[in-house]
Amino acid sequence: QVQLVESGGGLVQAGGSLRLSCAASRSIFSITDMGWYRQAPGKQRDLVAKIPSRGRIVYLDSVKDRFTISRDSAKNTVCLQMNSLKPEDTAVYYCNVNGRYRWNSDSETWWGQGTRVTVSS
Repeated sequence: QVQLVESGGGLVQAGGSLRLSCAASRSIFSITDMGWYRQAPGKQRDLVAKIPSRGRIVYLDSVKDRFTISRDSAKNTVCLQMNSLKPEDTAVYYCNVNGRYRWNSDSETWWGQGTRVTVSS
């Protein structure tokens, strides 16, 4: 019903940059928030950053000074600019969207398939 298309992952050396993008279906009636999670092998999935339609942007403390999340409401897209990347940023990054597909629908959560980010030293 809802498609989240992710792009921008890849392999980069420590200190480099990557920009992740996620596009959600424009047929969604309303979006509450959009964000990014990540999961490294053997570890839990953590919130990296999220940007709500109303409210404050939140970041994982370890990325707060290096990553920037942005959103284009007209295109239903969210981007994560990642600078000064470190090996500990290596993970699969997942786009996450909360919203209502129809005006009279309950709130739902949608996930992207994940895009891999590898930071080498």
